[in-house]
Amino acid sequence: MRPTAAGLTRLLSLLAVVAVVGLLPWLSRRDPALTVLRARSAEQEPTEEALSAIREDLGLDAGPLSLLGNWAADLLRGDFGTSWVSGYDVLPSVTAGLQVSLALMGSALGVAVLLAAALVAPVLVRGRGSAGAFPAMLAAVPEFLLATVVLLVFGVWLGWLPTSGWEGPAYLVLPALALGVPAGGLLGRLVADALPAVLDERWVELWRGAGVRRTTISAAALKRVLPPLVPQLGMVAVGLTGGAVAVELVFAVPGIGRTALGAARSQDLPLLQGSVLALLLLGLVAGATAAFARRRLLGPALRDAGLTLPQARPVRTHPTIPLALFAVLAVTIGWGLLRDPYTVDTTIRLASPSWAHPLGTDALGRDVLARLGHGAATTVGTAAVICLVSLLTALALGFLPGVAGGAADIANALPPVIVGILVAAAAGPGTGGAALAVALISWPALSAHAAALVQEVRASAFLTAQRAIGATPWWILTRHVLPSVAAPVARHALLRLPGIALALASLGFLGLGAQPPTPEWGLLLDESRAYVERAPWAGLAPAVALALLAGLAVSGASYAQGRTARRTSRTARAATTAKPLEKEAPVEV
Repeated sequence: MRPTAAGLTRLLSLLAVVAVVGLLPWLSRRDPALTVLRARSAEQEPTEEALSAIREDLGLDAGPLSLLGNWAADLLRGDFGTSWVSGYDVLPSVTAGLQVSLALMGSALGVAVLLAAALVAPVLVRGRGSAGAFPAMLAAVPEFLLATVVLLVFGVWLGWLPTSGWEGPAYLVLPALALGVPAGGLLGRLVADALPAVLDERWVELWRGAGVRRTTISAAALKRVLPPLVPQLGMVAVGLTGGAVAVELVFAVPGIGRTALGAARSQDLPLLQGSVLALLLLGLVAGATAAFARRRLLGPALRDAGLTLPQARPVRTHPTIPLALFAVLAVTIGWGLLRDPYTVDTTIRLASPSWAHPLGTDALGRDVLARLGHGAATTVGTAAVICLVSLLTALALGFLPGVAGGAADIANALPPVIVGILVAAAAGPGTGGAALAVALISWPALSAHAAALVQEVRASAFLTAQRAIGATPWWILTRHVLPSVAAPVARHALLRLPGIALALASLGFLGLGAQPPTPEWGLLLDESRAYVERAPWAGLAPAVALALLAGLAVSGASYAQGRTARRTSRTARAATTAKPLEKEAPVEV
C-alpha cells in the first residue's frame, strides 16, 4: 500500500507543479505577448498589431488551460514543444542543458565526497567526534560568493583556469569547487555526527581485540551509519544539478538551471515547462535510486525487524566554542545596530576598514557594519522561523513515508530560484515571498532523514520486544520512536539553518528577495559581488557572519545535548548508588 501511496503522491505533485508553471504568465499579471516581444527583439515597438500577432501565433487568446492541455497532449507524443522566443524545438535545448548540469553535478559531487572524507577521517582515527563547527562553517559558505572568489583568484589573478564558458574539462574545475565545498561540509558533518555512537559499540571493541584491521572496522562503521543518510546524498546530488543557478550565472555555464531561469524571465513557457519537467524527473530517479541503495545496505534486517540501532552518544563540546562564536556575533551585530545603515556618502565609497568604519563602506559609501547589524534580524530571524517550521513538518511527515516521500522527491528537485519566481509572480518580490518560497522546499531533506530513522527504529529488535511485553503504541511512540528520531533531525535542522539563510540570500542575489535599500545579508552579498576585487570586505562580512552562525548553531546544539546527557547519567548513577541504602520493608510472617 505504501508504494501505491508514494506513487500517487509523486504523480499528483508532479501534475500540480507542471500546472502552476503553466500558469506563470497569468500569475505574473503581465501580458505574456509583451514579455515575449521584448525577449525576441528589444528594439521593436510594442504596437497593438505586433502584440496581436504574437498572441495569435502562440495561441494565448485560448487561455492557460487550453495551452496546458495542448502541451500535455504533445508531451505524450514525445514533443516538448517549440520555444516562444527562439522558435527552436525545446527538447534539444533541455537535453543539452541537462547534460551540462549532470557533468557539473558529478564533478561537484566528487569534490564533496573527497572533502567529506577528509572531515570524517579524524573521527574514524580518534573514535570520537567534535563540535562540528568547522564543517558547518564550510556548509554555510555562499556558493555564488565562493564562485566569485575562486574565479578571481584562480582565473583572473593566477590565470590557471578558464573563467567562463563550457568547452572542456578545465571549465569544470572552478564551478565544481564552488558547489562541492559547501556540499562536502554538509555531508561530512552528517556522517561525523553519526559515527561516534557506532564506534562506541561493543562489536568495534571486539574486532579491535581480535586484530581486525582499522580499515575494515572503518568500512563496517561507515556501512552502519550510511543508511539513514543515503537519501541526503541523493538530495544533495539533485540540489547540485538544479540549484546551481547562481554559480552557472557567475561562470556562464549553459546548464539546466540557467536555462530554466532564462525561460522564466522571458516567460518562454514551453522551454520553462520542459526544463522543470526534466528537473522533476531527475529528482524522482535520484529518490528511487537512494531508496534502493538504502535497502541494499540494510539487507534483510529491515524486513525481519531485526535491526539494532546504535545508542546515542553526545559529543562533548567545550563551552568556550559556542560562547566565543556567540560573543563575536553579538558584539558585531550590536555594534552595527548603533549605526545608521542608510546614510549615503559617495566621498568615502569602497573605503577600507578603519576606526570610523570598522568593516569599510560599500559602493554608495554606506557603513557595512551598520548594514550587517541591521540585516541580522531579517536574515537570521526569517531563517530561524523557516527552520522551525521545516523541522515540525519533517517530524510529522516522517511517520507518513508513503505519502511524504513522493512529495519530498518533487519538492527537492525544484530549484529555489524557480519557486521564488513563481511566488514572486503571484505575490511580488520581497522578504515574505522569498521566505514562502524557501519554506516550500526546505523540508524534504529533514523529512527524508526523519522517515529513514522512523523506519529503522520501528524495525529494531528492541521495539519488537516492547510490543511482545504489551507496550502500547502511544508509549512506544512517545518514549522510544520520537526521542530516537527528534534529536538527530533537530541537529540536522540546525545544520541547515545557515543553508536556509543562504537560500534567502540567493533569492536576494537574483532580485527575488528583499529589495534595496533593505540591509539584508543576501543583498549585501549581491551588491558586493560587482566590486569584490576592489573591496572584498563588503562581501566577506556577511559571508563570515553566516559561517559564524553555522558554527554557533552546531556547537551550541552539541554542548546542550552533551550537558543534558551528562545530567541524565549523573542522575542514573545517583539512583543506583542510593538504592542499596534504602530500608527494606518488613516481611510479614
